[in-house]
Amino acid sequence: MFKILHTNGLARRGEFTTVHGTVQTPVFQNVGTLAAIKGALSTEDLREIGCQIELSNTYHLHLRPGDKVVHDLGGLHKFVNWDRPILTDSGGFQVFSLSGLRKITEEGVTFSSHIDGHRIFMGPEESMQIQSNLASTIAMAFDECIENPSPYDYVKKSCDRTYRWLERCKSELTRLNGEERTINKNQLLFGINQGGVYDDLRIEHMKKIAKLDLPGYAIGGLAVGETAEEMYHILDVTLPHAPENKPRYLMGVGTPSNIIEAVARGIDFFDCVMPSRNARHGFIFTWNGTMNLMNQKYERDSLPIDPNCGCPACRNYSRAYIRHLFKAKEMLAMRLSVLHNLYFYNELAAKIREAIEENRFDEFRAEYSEKLAKRM
Repeated sequence: MFKILHTNGLARRGEFTTVHGTVQTPVFQNVGTLAAIKGALSTEDLREIGCQIELSNTYHLHLRPGDKVVHDLGGLHKFVNWDRPILTDSGGFQVFSLSGLRKITEEGVTFSSHIDGHRIFMGPEESMQIQSNLASTIAMAFDECIENPSPYDYVKKSCDRTYRWLERCKSELTRLNGEERTINKNQLLFGINQGGVYDDLRIEHMKKIAKLDLPGYAIGGLAVGETAEEMYHILDVTLPHAPENKPRYLMGVGTPSNIIEAVARGIDFFDCVMPSRNARHGFIFTWNGTMNLMNQKYERDSLPIDPNCGCPACRNYSRAYIRHLFKAKEMLAMRLSVLHNLYFYNELAAKIREAIEENRFDEFRAEYSEKLAKRM
């Protein structure tokens, strides 16, 4: 399923083949939490801006419209009119963010809906059943997401429980993939490495989950308050123990610089709400750094957002016009800005792939890792 085509240092250029198509890696997954990109983007837009994988949220779709509704309508791909891969997260991050509304046991987690307060139970089996109903291409294992920092003893117990949950996820998804009513009988399971900021726990946990021979592995529990240097250190000590022949996914990351630095350490998959969330507030990523379209200096600026960009917004509209739309609170402002930022992130991944293929990733990293983080 995963083939490494070329390496440049630790950076990997690969292909990941699924029942819904082949993904070129490194890849940025475009986050559509509720089966839609916030900012009024359609799946036709996603195709135009180079999206390879759309990511949706298990927890939110379980609450509405309901995973059984999605199943009865033919699964997420038919529901949203998308013929490329979809990854669904396990719901774990959302469940554990409800710290005042949940109770953890060995079986799973009981929590209250953030919508109407009704009590819900979710464990490994339930998460797999929901994701099977959604019929995504890739299902993420149900894990415990802990705060950073957390006490060593608690993190160790949490890692052990997450491993036991992963074994249950694997068993349940294998069962579900064999059922007649299952829409996607080729659904893939990615395991998630945890361990907080403790080197030994990260390494031990990765070694254990690697033995389960899953289609892919994620690094979870990062980008939740630790410094970038701490995150890079965890990658440095953990990835040498991840299977080389399986894709590696850094969850919830991040800035363009984070992505470049993580690729340099051997990561293949990324996702983050940052490009779309920031775009909805006029915060824009460009090849010369970041910019705030709300600034008055763009009031009479007839240039496109980024003269070096080929996205639909940059091909057709000026900074001045999009700034006006924001000031007038027109929805088109968010749509055009989200189109641009997601195009930028997808193009960033494409340029990284090209640099690896041409053995010039170090030069690309040296030129852009800091530059893309600067304010214009």
